[in-house]
Amino acid sequence: MRIAVTGSIATDHLMTFPGWFSEQLLADRLDRVSLSFLADNLEVRRGGVAANIAFGLGVLGLRPALVGAVGADFEPYRVWLKDHGVDTDSVRVSESLHTARFVCTTDRAQNQIATFYAGAMAEARAIDLREVVARTGRLELVLVSPDDPEAMLRHTRTCRDLGIPFAADPSQQLARLDGGEARELVDGARFLFTNEYETALLLEKTGWPEAEVLRRVGAWVTTTARPASASAPRAATPRRPGRRGPAVVDPTGVGDAFRAAFLAGTLWGVPERCAAQLGCAVAATVLDYVGTQEYRLHRDSLLDRIRTTYGVGCTAALVTHLRGLT
Repeated sequence: MRIAVTGSIATDHLMTFPGWFSEQLLADRLDRVSLSFLADNLEVRRGGVAANIAFGLGVLGLRPALVGAVGADFEPYRVWLKDHGVDTDSVRVSESLHTARFVCTTDRAQNQIATFYAGAMAEARAIDLREVVARTGRLELVLVSPDDPEAMLRHTRTCRDLGIPFAADPSQQLARLDGGEARELVDGARFLFTNEYETALLLEKTGWPEAEVLRRVGAWVTTTARPASASAPRAATPRRPGRRGPAVVDPTGVGDAFRAAFLAGTLWGVPERCAAQLGCAVAATVLDYVGTQEYRLHRDSLLDRIRTTYGVGCTAALVTHLRGLT
């Protein structure tokens, strides 16, 4: 089973603000915001959506091909990813630009304000997925995650031309896309991933009602902090497991971890409901760590989270595939 994960590869600068952003934002002054938040802590971590997802897939025993563009400063990061089961041979190294940077501040309510510097990611548009396929062999799925917009469109078109199933995860780049681009990235996707906010933005960008989006994709997976509710056919709205123990440490990378585990489950051939439950359990695990690739997965604790939150229904389908975990 081979999967390619295309998208951003970055270094994360994660800061914590001990107050609430909402107390500093004045409703009648939002058109002239000039704020500075004094952070208590700074963590410099490995990140980028594609790298985070590839890391999760690697930890779960798959060997995903990571596809993206980085700077010459990437080498230590490459070693880390390879040590965790990620194929990095299709990563393009820029001769002039630094690896992308993600700078994010989180307040006491887990609200976040972030800035992303693309850097070498702008060169991702020069990557040809045909060369990746020639090197790796036939791909079972390509995940098109946030990246240089031209790269996202190019990868999607190549998947259609080669008949390779693809998953659309436009997330943060939705703000950069026009309606035509958003429609092109979504149309025909085997999976479409959004969170609740991105769902509303996607509908606005595409101009399509929810039923039309569902008609054009195989499955639409929307992550939500609320309990799952009935929705239109082929839409999935998994909820994250209730948490026990200490408070959330850091929410950064939770969505990426969900995607990694969900896709691992679908590639294993388990029912999508079980893949979503695994995704939620891995996402909940990430909340206990600072950084998007610092978490560790243990078979018994994952199965216990799933069993406690959802019942025993999916544990039998998953246990065989989790035997590689300690």
